[in-house]
Amino acid sequence: MPPPSSENVKVAVRVRPFNDREKNMNASCIIKMSGNSTEITNPNNPNDTPKRFTYDKSYWSHDGFTEQADGYLEPTEDHYADQKKVFGDLGQMVLDNAWQGYNCCLFAYGQTGSGKSYSIVGYRSNKGIVPVACEGLFHGIEGKRKTASQDQEFQVFVSMLEIYNEQVRDLLNPSSFKVKGGLKVREHPQKGFYVETQAKFPVQSYPDINSKINEGTRNRTIASTNMNATSSRAHTIVSIEFVQKGKNERGQMMTKTSIINLVDLAGSERVDSTGATGDRLKEGAAINLSLSSLGNVIKALADMSSGKKGVRVPYRDSKLTMLLKNALGGNSKTIMIAAISPADVNYEETLSTLRYADRAKAIKTKAVVNESPTEKLIRELKEENARLQAELQKGGGGQAAVIQGIAEEEVEEMKRELEGRLQQNQAEMDQMKQSWEQRLKEVQTSQQEELEKERKKREEMKVIPHFWNLNEDPALTGMVVHFAPPGVTRVGNNKADPQPEILLSGLTIQPEHAVVTNRKGQIVVKPCPNAKVLINGNELTDRVELHHNDRIMFGSRHLYVFHHPQDLAKNPAKAKLEAEKPTYDSAQQEIAANSGFAAFGKGTDKSKDDLLLQEALIELMPMVSEANAMSEELRKRVRFEIALISPQSRGLKHGRTEVAVLMRNVDNDNEFLWNRNKFLNRKYLMQEMYQNFVDGDKDWDKEKDKDPFWEPPDTEVLIGCVHVYLQSLAYLIEIEELLGVTDYRGMEQGLVKIDIFPCADDGSELQDEDFVDDPKELLGKSATFKISISNARGLPSRICKSQCKYKFYLDRGHSTQEISGTRNPDFNHTEIVSCKMVTQQFLDYLENEALVIEIWGRQKDGNSKNRSSAAPGDSLSEQEKYELQVELNRERKRVARLEAKMAKLHDLITTAKEDDEEVIKISEIEDVLSGRGFEPHRFRAAARVIAMTERAKNYQGQVTSKACSIQ
Repeated sequence: MPPPSSENVKVAVRVRPFNDREKNMNASCIIKMSGNSTEITNPNNPNDTPKRFTYDKSYWSHDGFTEQADGYLEPTEDHYADQKKVFGDLGQMVLDNAWQGYNCCLFAYGQTGSGKSYSIVGYRSNKGIVPVACEGLFHGIEGKRKTASQDQEFQVFVSMLEIYNEQVRDLLNPSSFKVKGGLKVREHPQKGFYVETQAKFPVQSYPDINSKINEGTRNRTIASTNMNATSSRAHTIVSIEFVQKGKNERGQMMTKTSIINLVDLAGSERVDSTGATGDRLKEGAAINLSLSSLGNVIKALADMSSGKKGVRVPYRDSKLTMLLKNALGGNSKTIMIAAISPADVNYEETLSTLRYADRAKAIKTKAVVNESPTEKLIRELKEENARLQAELQKGGGGQAAVIQGIAEEEVEEMKRELEGRLQQNQAEMDQMKQSWEQRLKEVQTSQQEELEKERKKREEMKVIPHFWNLNEDPALTGMVVHFAPPGVTRVGNNKADPQPEILLSGLTIQPEHAVVTNRKGQIVVKPCPNAKVLINGNELTDRVELHHNDRIMFGSRHLYVFHHPQDLAKNPAKAKLEAEKPTYDSAQQEIAANSGFAAFGKGTDKSKDDLLLQEALIELMPMVSEANAMSEELRKRVRFEIALISPQSRGLKHGRTEVAVLMRNVDNDNEFLWNRNKFLNRKYLMQEMYQNFVDGDKDWDKEKDKDPFWEPPDTEVLIGCVHVYLQSLAYLIEIEELLGVTDYRGMEQGLVKIDIFPCADDGSELQDEDFVDDPKELLGKSATFKISISNARGLPSRICKSQCKYKFYLDRGHSTQEISGTRNPDFNHTEIVSCKMVTQQFLDYLENEALVIEIWGRQKDGNSKNRSSAAPGDSLSEQEKYELQVELNRERKRVARLEAKMAKLHDLITTAKEDDEEVIKISEIEDVLSGRGFEPHRFRAAARVIAMTERAKNYQGQVTSKACSIQ
């Protein structure tokens, strides 16, 4: 046997063409490739030096090709890497290693939609590595059989696993989906980790393998829909085992085995963006574990390869890393294909993928030829079985096992593991004793039945109206079909009696959900009471006739397209549009548009930001609907809704509108605003809880601090913001304002009294004559200001504690004291801020920016209903209302007087110009500015207030108060 072959993981990067989404956004290409180097340019800083990475292969598949008549993408330029090129470099390597008896592993890594499946599986005439390698394998087997001796035998098996939420499921054995907690992962002393009771099926051609993969994909689609799972978060492993048996030179019967693992990892964009910073449950979701553990394993292995000592590789941290131990650091020749998008809108995800792949190339594996005498293999299995039986008898024999220092539960688990290995070994021995022909015969009958069912279904789809499924993962779209034959077809769940013809499971599916009637080719659907059915994005309340390509949703997850062969044949116009079939995204966009979101309005002139917002809504809307359905079924008494957060409400002048999720407690109206990351994290935890509930787990509910539907009332929430324009400070003129606090909706949630005075370094007031005529007079000098936040009035009644937070220029953040027990807090806060040397940048800040003061609060705990959307004056005592009105009127009158004085001065100047007078008498100006308590520099402040008010009007078209509060 050849010695172990130590070599690095081969890493290739491949960039695809722009997709339709990126074309609609007028995306620009940020990727360049030269030889084996890949460069990425930061679109936000295009003048910065691009980041460069070097891999074993860098494949440019972005442009430089033409589509042939059969659909194959043929190169027209030398730099274009087509499917043949990729297979020649990587696929042939996999095939050669398999014949030599090495284990092989092919990873597909990258964000969702980056083109992973295209390289691995391919599309139509553009066959990927897997089909070409499998065809090559069986072609080689046929060639060898022609000259093979009677003792030589070639066997191929296929198996298919999915890891979702740290649970392992056998996709070729649907009964494994019912195993609580998923299938067990065990460890064999020589072979490493394996999945207990995993099924593997003999195959004799690539169509057989493809049929099994399609069967597994169909099972995966049904399970992900019924179990409320997110398919893009699942990892799929297809294993092809190739066994060669024959006599060696000494006449000894030998068995050479190669296992080819094809690993399709969950979307890489999920690694960094799912964890919710600051969420108490951010580590709670098992769904986040696999990819983060894989990253830790790759980092540890890269550190080991670089010579770092004492590194522990955490294979056992997740099911995925256990099963990939051989591929990553053991007995395997491993290839990783990192698929990337060329578009600037995917910069962060693409950079993350390139860095991940860069770490992986440092990993070394030690592959060996897996060849042993057949008799030896059987003998070793028998010996191990005898040893396992002895171990079981020591700790068993019907008596309670007592092992010092080990808990009884652990002993029982050890016994179960030993029994599992015993069963696995026995199954392997039985398989070795069976002939290949016997094993093929056992599965061929059932395979023939499956193929006949599939053929019949395809024929019926040509003539019988039916529904075919839409899924966020294109590979799972069209995998589920339900027919609507003549007569009545009932839709419902398994609690219906008798069972419905279309059996659906999962959220919000009623026992009797809908009735589909087919009379002489006219198909009508009618919802049952309390059942949710959407047709083309609109909720259905009465019976309606279905037409070809209508989109229909049962409940909150089961999304289908209706196919009507006769309707299609009657309408030639529809036949022309048949190529443009509805997609998951277009159907969700339709649902969102009918929900009233402006981002989905008609028109093709949407900006890149609008399209990104639309994309975010498409992603979150079905998830919010599911979260509400789970909350209702689990009686959690909370509701979720989409919230659009403008850049202005986040204290920015420009930027993208962000999508967040508002959680509202229906008992007391407490509100909590979650960003996308936190909501996704919580939603996966909600799915875990809901699935435990559905499975009948008595402990499905959790304590409050571990409940994803619960948020502590004293969690700090943002009540709203005020924007204080600082232009007056550039003239060393104070600001005295009573400002409206506005939330993300633009609704006023109270008032805040704020004063900002220019002052000396020690905080003492400046003299009146210290103001400047031109802000540039301050350049090179020091400037100091005193910020006073006196109080807030009329905050929402649900708030029991509050404080203000702000950041002035480049200072660290400042905050007031948190005041408890009132919605009308007196902060009495003073902070002195200074700029030691005024620069033009500082002047620009004063003249063009606003000081954003955020008002944060904590909510009351209790079940009393308090409407937070009430106006600030509601629920106030008569005395509080009176004092608030007096204060507001005083401010309005002061500004009105200043406006009047400025108007008089304006008239004075206009009259002087009309009379060609170049000088205005000081006495006339003094007359205008005279008045009790009026100081000359306040005139400038009034001018600034009015200028800012006008600017605010231009900005959003209306002003609700003199505070110029913009949201």
